[in-house]
Amino acid sequence: MQRAIVHLTVNGDSCSALVSASTTLAEMLRDELRLTGTKVGCGTGDCGACTVLLDGRSVNACLTLALEADGAQVTTIEGIAPSGQELHPVQAAFVQHGAVQCGFCTPGMIVSAVELLEHHPGASEAEIRRALGGHICRCTGYTKIVEAIQAVARGQRGGEA
Repeated sequence: MQRAIVHLTVNGDSCSALVSASTTLAEMLRDELRLTGTKVGCGTGDCGACTVLLDGRSVNACLTLALEADGAQVTTIEGIAPSGQELHPVQAAFVQHGAVQCGFCTPGMIVSAVELLEHHPGASEAEIRRALGGHICRCTGYTKIVEAIQAVARGQRGGEA
């Protein structure tokens, strides 16, 4: 099996790993870099649990080959609040609004919500629901998740968070 070295910037840190041609970005992040916040649910891009930011855009890490990400900037859930001392506003809102139950889908949803709000700070409920369309949560029914993201969107427009 042919292997290659992949060089990435992950959560602001330069990283590299020797991977096979079939290694997914999710596998590299979890198995080689030990960043286990990125979950693998379905492995087919249907559940969104593996969502990360690749050069600032949400991707399913289970469908992205590690080799495709060579030279890229990757942000995982571990890098959303880089200080490590304080939660990102989206993470804090998920806690405040009870938007987490089992938590398996949460990292991917938070990553997608962060991307949405970076590009559309005052996102509407419809935009939020559309951005979460590639995510499956089997616990919450989405209402509290949407409410949490709406609270951050209102805060970014100067309203209450």
